[in-house]
Amino acid sequence: MAARNRTELKHPLDRLREKIQTGDRGWFFASIADKVADRRLAMNMSQRELAELCGTTQSAIARLERGGRPPRIDTLLRIAEALDCDLHVELVPHK
Repeated sequence: MAARNRTELKHPLDRLREKIQTGDRGWFFASIADKVADRRLAMNMSQRELAELCGTTQSAIARLERGGRPPRIDTLLRIAEALDCDLHVELVPHK
């Protein structure tokens, strides 16, 4: 099995843990991507339906859920609204 296939089969939380352990700050966006996908599925909504509600494309939603390029904040706000969620962003000083 190719390395890519093994990576795709990993649970989203396992991917997140790996990113945190390696110091990759992309874990933040991976966490958001997982939450968007989980909420969308819980609402029995397709990527296309979410995209239509947000004024974007299905491919943009798919890219977000795969952890591709991080979405813009205005896009995240529209996604949160479409998923009947609040969006919280927090700045915490380093220890």
